[in-house]
Amino acid sequence: MVYIGDIASSERIIIKESTTSVAEEKKEEKTEATAKGAKSSKKRGVCTGHGLRFSKNYDRLEKNIFIVFVECESSGNVGFLGRTMANFGLKNLVLINPCELEKEAYYQAMHGKSIVETATTYDSLEEFFKKEEIEFIIGSTGTPGGSYNLSRIPIKPEELGKSINLNRKIAILFGREGNGLYNKEIELCDIIVSIPTDPSYPIMNISHAAAIVFYEIFKNRNEFPVEGLEEATAIEKKHLLKDMQEIIKKLGIPKHKEKTGLKSFKNIVNRAFITGREVHTLKGIFRKINKKL
Repeated sequence: MVYIGDIASSERIIIKESTTSVAEEKKEEKTEATAKGAKSSKKRGVCTGHGLRFSKNYDRLEKNIFIVFVECESSGNVGFLGRTMANFGLKNLVLINPCELEKEAYYQAMHGKSIVETATTYDSLEEFFKKEEIEFIIGSTGTPGGSYNLSRIPIKPEELGKSINLNRKIAILFGREGNGLYNKEIELCDIIVSIPTDPSYPIMNISHAAAIVFYEIFKNRNEFPVEGLEEATAIEKKHLLKDMQEIIKKLGIPKHKEKTGLKSFKNIVNRAFITGREVHTLKGIFRKINKKL
């Protein structure tokens, strides 16, 4: 069992799994808390009552998720984002063509200062995706689209948290404070997440929006223990889309409808988080359709 202790510290304490009974664990925790005394209870950000227990998937959450801030305009917001990441055990902060970071970034980060200090910087998203071999890209937007804009059809954070596969390298993109993510950046994403807000003021501060998304992911640290339920890889989905594209081309429909049809299929595949086995089943069906056509 994994225990997270002082969240105000940059060091994470891990206690390995044992066969100790629940009663014994509680007794040990009570003894340990008493030994620490009043001094530790006064520390800000310290859990003194009992340990928080997390699954082994906690390490995947920390290792495989990259939080990407595209062309940030304010040092303070970088700090706030780092602080929010620290609240939910995320470590990988990526800045794309950022503004110059001033002292405010480190001050606002509080106990997430080390996250800001170790953030990596890239000139473009494409460079980052290639360097880190990202397998799944999640974009965030405060202005979701509808049937008229297929690239911006979103899912809610709760749906994302329930379906996300932490075994893959995942990038979660947050856009500029003023303009968010541009359409060309949205097009690069496999899926879009949006937070339902009041239409009179739909755009949230980045750290507030990030906290909601991170919370939903954090509370649903899913694993895929059953053989055959592993989510399809980026390469598998790419080949499936290629098969669909070949079918669409043979239908003799206008070019703009070809593009819309392929984009619709891609959206369905990514929102469904289909498994590798499902991909191979569909590929077999698509091959037969291709032969018939």
